[in-house]
Amino acid sequence: MLTGDEIIQQVAMGHIVIDPFDEKRVNPNSYNMRLSEDLLTYAEDELDMKEDNQCEQLKISATRGLVLQPNRLYLGCTMEYTETPHHIPLIEGRSSVARLGLSIHVTAGFGDCGFRGQWVLEITTVHPLRIYSGVEICQIAYFEPNGALRSYAGKYQGQRGPQPSRLWKDFIGR
Repeated sequence: MLTGDEIIQQVAMGHIVIDPFDEKRVNPNSYNMRLSEDLLTYAEDELDMKEDNQCEQLKISATRGLVLQPNRLYLGCTMEYTETPHHIPLIEGRSSVARLGLSIHVTAGFGDCGFRGQWVLEITTVHPLRIYSGVEICQIAYFEPNGALRSYAGKYQGQRGPQPSRLWKDFIGR
């Protein structure tokens, strides 16, 4: 795992891209990323993994916030755009956020070498919680890979903004 100082060096050399980058958000072995103002939530109560499920768009105010409800999945994203051609990225929620009952990813914490884009956050809460855009909601850490690098070329490459599941594309042609 890279230390905070090594993250700074790798960003300076262009081996890691975090845009925008602010050295004040570097931790001993991670970097804090912020919540964008854009959220999606699924429009239907029942989802079908073979379908392109419809979403509703929401905006989070930096000053007034937005109250999230339990038993609802919200898809947010980081304000930061990242590129990791030489490292394995991992995002985790911040403990201060988790202590309010907020989870920022369900199962998708690991990224792939070569991923480019904003990180989509699968946000849930255990009780009503007011959140604000711009809050440092999660942290990204980087690992050195062992072995030959194979760059990510999947269906979420280059994503901007929150994105719903594209699992339905896996069923095309079956």
